Amino acid sequence: MATVQVRIEGNALTTPPSYSVRFVPKDTLGYDELAAEVVQMHPNYAQEDAKTIIMAAMERIGANLINGNQTVLPDAFTFGLSFSARLESPDDPLPPVEDMLNVRVHASKSCTETVQRAVQIERLPMTEKAPLITAAEDTVLGLKDILHSGGALQLTGSNLLFDPKKADEACVIEGTRSGRTVQTRFVGIANTEVTLLPDIQAQTDPWNNEYTLSIATHYTANGTLRTGTYRRKLRTPLTVTKLGHPNPPEVGILTDKAAAAYVTVTGGSLSADETVRLQVILDAHAGSLAFNLLDMTEGGKAGAAVTVTGNGPVTLAGFSGSALSSLNLTVNNFADLVKMIRSGYSGRLVDVLVVRVA
Repeated sequence: MATVQVRIEGNALTTPPSYSVRFVPKDTLGYDELAAEVVQMHPNYAQEDAKTIIMAAMERIGANLINGNQTVLPDAFTFGLSFSARLESPDDPLPPVEDMLNVRVHASKSCTETVQRAVQIERLPMTEKAPLITAAEDTVLGLKDILHSGGALQLTGSNLLFDPKKADEACVIEGTRSGRTVQTRFVGIANTEVTLLPDIQAQTDPWNNEYTLSIATHYTANGTLRTGTYRRKLRTPLTVTKLGHPNPPEVGILTDKAAAAYVTVTGGSLSADETVRLQVILDAHAGSLAFNLLDMTEGGKAGAAVTVTGNGPVTLAGFSGSALSSLNLTVNNFADLVKMIRSGYSGRLVDVLVVRVA
């Protein structure tokens, strides 16, 4: 039987502590979902027709409110208006409409009782309040999950506020193989946003350009230290030099904390220095990888994709207008590269490459 999920949450503002019960929705339905359910109940209707009728009904309810009418749907809901205003005298002018008018939706007694009788409550485990980092973006390159020493990293989320002057509260960037740095240069620190100028410690080998980021804070003076770690890895740009030379140095890329690079750049054709992105997408069903070059804008120009199924050389074509007309790679460890992209990058891995002629 379907259940209604609830979670018990503490209220830190009360003494002694108290707790509240919060409804946790499993899903959010809109016009399309409601129309699909109506069609399941009444197969003679087309889903688009059902959606049109539902939308029209909502539009008419709104129009009736504007016209000063109340809509009462027996055994369901009442749609009406209420006002929040305090006047010193009956002759006082009314406040602006936007300051006092409220739209109210009330469930009927029978509707409420029907739901109460049928509901089965499922109690979810309590969760502790902790920093939740939902996104990290380099504000100079305008790219997510890129850690750029010349840029500013903007973190967004919830419960992020911390005091870097306190010894145990901090924002930390840590290499997955080696290197850990407590951040000290902040543009702003707020509950929903932190912006910093990142201090990035180099790892053991140049191709170890994968980092984790975490925030640790207290929420009360004597509270437990809570730490939140960003669920995605951050990657720093890698520099590829001497692509104008006959025998350029090999550069490791597309690797995590491994001591040997999964992929190396072995050469290419470059007319001028440029910064590009190298994308690898996993086809989980075929077990193959698609490599291609991208410009520095999400949804921008892209070179043709090349399918790779094992170790060996790969040549990628540049995209329109790029100074990098081709890039030569060697896949050294296909199996571990697939494993890393599947488990650590949700099927898509991107490295930023600063490619130089000299």
